Amino acid sequence: QVQLVESGGGSVQAGGSLTLSCAASGYIYNNYCMGWFRQAPGKEREGVAAISTTGGRTWYARSVSGRFTISKDNAKNRRFLQMNILKPEDTAMYYCEAGSCVFRNGALAGVAPDEELWGQGIQDTVSS
Repeated sequence: QVQLVESGGGSVQAGGSLTLSCAASGYIYNNYCMGWFRQAPGKEREGVAAISTTGGRTWYARSVSGRFTISKDNAKNRRFLQMNILKPEDTAMYYCEAGSCVFRNGALAGVAPDEELWGQGIQDTVSS
């Protein structure tokens, strides 16, 4: 059952920007960590960014750190992924997922997604 809905994907040239949005119920955002994942053709799914329930902690994969920013708008029950300086290797299907926060040495290290709390995905294509 899809409980999260992604929007904002599209096509852009390398160096450009895209913003993804994830809409879900307030209950989900108030009780679960939320993460963005992506999967490119022929590759395994990988975590890209995560944000805690309060938004006070964030985590980024090394491949996107400094280029992507995860944020929240609690009033609108939305989470965002601002993607800047996009590269062709960022081309993938992006998924919004919610689940348990994963901590390592006291810092947020990702999300262990709940199998029932995920979106259908949205395609982002970056051309060179």
